[in-house]
Amino acid sequence: MIPASILDLSPIVQGGDAAQALRNTQDLARHAERWRYQRYWLAEHHNIPSVASAATAVVIGAVAGVTSTIRVGAGGIMLPNHAPLVIAEQFGTLESLYPGRIDLAVGRAPGSDQATARALRRTLAGAVDGFPEDLLELIMYFKGPSGQTVRAIPGAGLKIPIWILGSSLYGAQLAAELGLPYAFASHFAPALMMDAIAIYRSRFRPSEFATRPHVMLGLNIVAAQTDNDARRLFTSHQQAFVNLRRGTPGPLPPPNEQAIEQLSPQERWELDQTLSMAVVGSPETVRLGIEAFVARTNADEIIVVAQIFDHQARLKSYEITAGAFTGGSC
Repeated sequence: MIPASILDLSPIVQGGDAAQALRNTQDLARHAERWRYQRYWLAEHHNIPSVASAATAVVIGAVAGVTSTIRVGAGGIMLPNHAPLVIAEQFGTLESLYPGRIDLAVGRAPGSDQATARALRRTLAGAVDGFPEDLLELIMYFKGPSGQTVRAIPGAGLKIPIWILGSSLYGAQLAAELGLPYAFASHFAPALMMDAIAIYRSRFRPSEFATRPHVMLGLNIVAAQTDNDARRLFTSHQQAFVNLRRGTPGPLPPPNEQAIEQLSPQERWELDQTLSMAVVGSPETVRLGIEAFVARTNADEIIVVAQIFDHQARLKSYEITAGAFTGGSC
């Protein structure tokens, strides 16, 4: 059995609000701990009406505060949006409050549109291109060498696992060179998944952070009592993706099978390509799907994404998925 983790965007649903979304996140995290998920990660996105986890470090603290054993972290922090010192201080604070339970995964995308990226950091000049330098600066703050003029307090001297996020080959190469664990966003960018895994594993250099490569892969999993029920629940995620591509993002919509049937051939093709890494169905369908995915990729860990409109159905989906990992051969 390989570990299973959760990636949560704290979905704001139609008719709901951010306050309810964040309460649902805390509730799901409590259940996830009981179901023995390895870690619970929150994602940084901005100016997206369906995502309540924009202030990611704050939400991590809220989740860690209502749990006691599960690892909690960012999946991830979009480093171009922030000064590395600020992130070191934020996560140093979280690690000081919840020792041994905090993860920090970082990516180089802004997690937003260009106008929002400018609003976050005022200028985009060099922000993405300077990602390796920002990452090394962040690592330096945690190391806290003697004689350092600027120190992260809290942060210096704390051993917080740092991961690289990726949806292309760039992150795989950087993670391998620095000897860091690597998480690939195959749940929404599957095209280069196998190439990225191969590059990361073949070029990995053991480091003080990790002695061997560790690959975590994102996988959309929607589980219900029947295949038909699960496919219906999945239409919320499918609609949200189409709305985003159309430039009309909004709160997560309720299930609507007709909306998917009415898509143009081009939209359906894009949807099928982007969300191809998805396992949707009954407990047995999900178990077999997970086993096939792990056999194909040889993943070290799976991080599960389930954008489901109804909170109780979402809880049930994650409960079934946890059973597939603990009861299956994966």
